[in-house]
Amino acid sequence: MKVLVTGAAGFIGFHTCLSLLERGDDVVGFDSVDAYYDPHLKEARLGVLASKAAEKQVSKFTFVRANLADKAVVDKTFAEHRFDRVINLAAQAGVRYSLENPHAYIESNIIGFTNILEACRHNSVAHLTYASTSSVYGANTSMPFSEHKGVDHPLQYYAATKRANELMAHAYSHLFSLPTTGLRFFTVYGPWGRPDMALFLFTKKILAGDPIQVFNHGNHTRDFTYVTDIVEGVVRASDAVATPNADWDSDNPDPATSNAPYRIYNIGNNNPVKLSAYVEAVEKALGKKAAIELLPLQPGDVPSTYADSSELEAAVGFKPATSVEDGVAQFVSWYRSYYKV
Repeated sequence: MKVLVTGAAGFIGFHTCLSLLERGDDVVGFDSVDAYYDPHLKEARLGVLASKAAEKQVSKFTFVRANLADKAVVDKTFAEHRFDRVINLAAQAGVRYSLENPHAYIESNIIGFTNILEACRHNSVAHLTYASTSSVYGANTSMPFSEHKGVDHPLQYYAATKRANELMAHAYSHLFSLPTTGLRFFTVYGPWGRPDMALFLFTKKILAGDPIQVFNHGNHTRDFTYVTDIVEGVVRASDAVATPNADWDSDNPDPATSNAPYRIYNIGNNNPVKLSAYVEAVEKALGKKAAIELLPLQPGDVPSTYADSSELEAAVGFKPATSVEDGVAQFVSWYRSYYKV
């Protein structure tokens, strides 16, 4: 197949492109390679993708360096390629940054996503799969989090824009019969990860002998999900084209399905881990103890996340299962190799 992956130079987008190339798909990557974090890391990911495509020979990687908010470039890209699938992983990420620069989230997560929806509509794309986030659960405390419960109380602007994506996708599924599947990712980590995320920061500071900041006094619990598990779910969900739910009841509407071709799935490890235990896994992998600075809960953070992944498993036959100990060890191995420490 020919697949468009937006956010191809990003953490999850990079791994998704690798997986698609590995199985022989032609991939068009789309990314602005902005400076939200180190562009050199993004360029290195793109280099790996180009090498992988050359190695596979049966597959091809084409890269478009542009901003999704640029409608003309998005339209031109769709016109030049007849995409069998579109996987939208481009987004302005980060909970804390949304408190400082909300307009960046409008450009990427709202305008950019609108351009993708319009291009999919006018080019008869068979299936749009897009990234949402566990952050949409916001003030919900009934766990494990289920797609069948309402998510109307986001605690940060980032989560609000990703929830908006889910609603926008439903409108296009209803109005234009565009099959869409939204995937709520739960705390993704692993090799080639983002430098602003906890695992990256912990590893860098522990190796340097600097204290690490552990918020909520280490009492957070997170459903840490290894990146290749996330990607397996993304690719399988993309292959499983969304269909209407014949049993959908408008008197008792299910938020995860519709009488339109629309689906929402959690992708999480279904095994929440305390932040303090996560730090211990990093210490073990590094063979070095951390100096820890315990701090209160940050604005916009939620104390716990926990995914019910049963709907994903039933739909595509896959459930994430990589343990935190194994996943952290693989990240540390990559980090030491990449940064030569």
